[in-house]
Amino acid sequence: MTETLFNKRLRVHVKCKDCEERRANIRVSIELQLTTNPVHKRDLLVRLTDDTDPYFLYNLAISEEDFQSLKVQQGLLVDFASFPQKFIDLLNQCISEEDRDHPKFLLQLSSPSSPVLDHSPANLNVVETNAFKHLTHLSLKLLHGTDLELKKYLAVCLSTVKEEKQQLEKRLTKTEDDLSRQLSYAQQTLSEKSRELDKLRSEWTSQTSALSSSHSQDLTAEREKALETQTRLQQQNEQLRRELEGAHTKSTQQLQSRLGELEASNRDLTEKRYKSESIIRDLKTKLVGLEEESQRAKQQILSLRRENSTLDTECHERERQVNQLQTRLAVLEQEIKDKDQLVLRTKEVLEATQQQKVNSVEGNAESKQLQIGKLEATVKCLSEELIKANGIIKKLQGELKGLAGKIKMKNTVTVSQEKVLQETQERLHTAQRDLQDTQQQLKHREEEVSKLKEQLEASIQKLDESREVLKTNENVIMWLNKQLNENQLSRKPEVIGTFETPSALSASAGQRMGSASHIMVCTKCLGKSELQVQFNPMSAKSDMSPGNVRDGSPTAPHPPLPSNKENREPAGLESKYFEKREDSIPLRGLLSGIQLNKGKSLPSAYFPG
Repeated sequence: MTETLFNKRLRVHVKCKDCEERRANIRVSIELQLTTNPVHKRDLLVRLTDDTDPYFLYNLAISEEDFQSLKVQQGLLVDFASFPQKFIDLLNQCISEEDRDHPKFLLQLSSPSSPVLDHSPANLNVVETNAFKHLTHLSLKLLHGTDLELKKYLAVCLSTVKEEKQQLEKRLTKTEDDLSRQLSYAQQTLSEKSRELDKLRSEWTSQTSALSSSHSQDLTAEREKALETQTRLQQQNEQLRRELEGAHTKSTQQLQSRLGELEASNRDLTEKRYKSESIIRDLKTKLVGLEEESQRAKQQILSLRRENSTLDTECHERERQVNQLQTRLAVLEQEIKDKDQLVLRTKEVLEATQQQKVNSVEGNAESKQLQIGKLEATVKCLSEELIKANGIIKKLQGELKGLAGKIKMKNTVTVSQEKVLQETQERLHTAQRDLQDTQQQLKHREEEVSKLKEQLEASIQKLDESREVLKTNENVIMWLNKQLNENQLSRKPEVIGTFETPSALSASAGQRMGSASHIMVCTKCLGKSELQVQFNPMSAKSDMSPGNVRDGSPTAPHPPLPSNKENREPAGLESKYFEKREDSIPLRGLLSGIQLNKGKSLPSAYFPG
């Protein structure tokens, strides 16, 4: 049992010892062969063949034991089960790199000693090229096929070719049968369709003859109706023109009055704009002045606060000095009291000693008196110092009172300045709000002015359009009058010729039929209705050959006139096209589609602009 794993043509670099390197397209086929009798084993078959050379055949059979030796020799890291897939992946990489100038992966078939075609073994190498070296991933040694193997290979190729030939012959016979059946069916359908075509042609000729006779009769009636409608349309056009002139005069007057109102309102708005701009400028100047005043007031407040802080520090220092002097005064008073007590005690001691030792103290009296004098002097000095301290304390108290008054005055001044600053800030906020309000009002006024300008431009444009439509309508009416006069002038000799022979009568009638025009009026009333007048020429040829005239009277009808049913146009006018619509608007492009008799169009002079 064999399973084909890979079978593709690859571009192989063929190398040999005594010949140049060349490239050849060689088919590489990989098959997995399973044998169960007598021993279960798997063999991998690698075959190289050339489709152009049937004698080119190289085979390699790798069993599991051979793969183990190959694995050891070339340092492979895969087992026998995954080796076929890895080998196929390398071949696919070679296929993907074939079209490049410098492929990264390539196949090499090299013969070490002799040319490849001399039935010598060859090595199939899968080589990866990089910037450093040619790295060989896998090298397989293939043997050239023997005569028996070559015969088997050729027999297999011959059998496959025969099978393909038989299949192609079967397909060819099948397609020939199908084509013959289709040809016979097509011939049958063609004969049927040709018969149907002949039948339809006969029916069409009979219908066209009947329709031509009926249409010739309808044409005479429609021409008479057309003349009547022409006169009625002329009257309607005159009435419409008068109505349009009146409506346009009214609209122009209204637009002019509206224009005057808009100009007056525009002038008022511009004056208001200039006033508001002047008010804004005044408010801006006031705002700048108020901001400068607020800055000056803030600076004065900062300076007063700094002075207040310095005065507070001075006041604290003076209070500290006063407290120190008061404590010193209290200490001195305490010392004076102690000295007074000491003097009293000494006096008592002296009196006691004088009484007890009058005689013994007389020697020491002088020394005691000296001490008493010294003590009195010290007491006087202390009293003088106390008097001086009291004077200093009084001066400090007066200075403290003055500083307190100054601080009160400065506090009142700062409070008043803060109030003034708050008032200026409130004024500033109100001025800013007024400024924003005036700016918004100015924006609204500008938007209203732009809207009014747009309305004015639209009304002027409508007025111009209506004037152009009036001009075109007047030109069209003049042209219609001219055409009517020409038709009446051309009809007068025909009326005179009616008193002649019948043959002349029929000839003149044929001429009138050839020169008359078919008028179609279509009115659309869908919001904006449009009135279109179109002239479709109806040519008629009178068959006045001698064979068709007997005893001076025509015996054959006029030849059939071409109808407009092929162009899907109505043969005549219906009554709904002549109804007057109350919701219609002025004519717009009245004769944009007019076609004159004999293919002539309306002159461009009747359409100004």
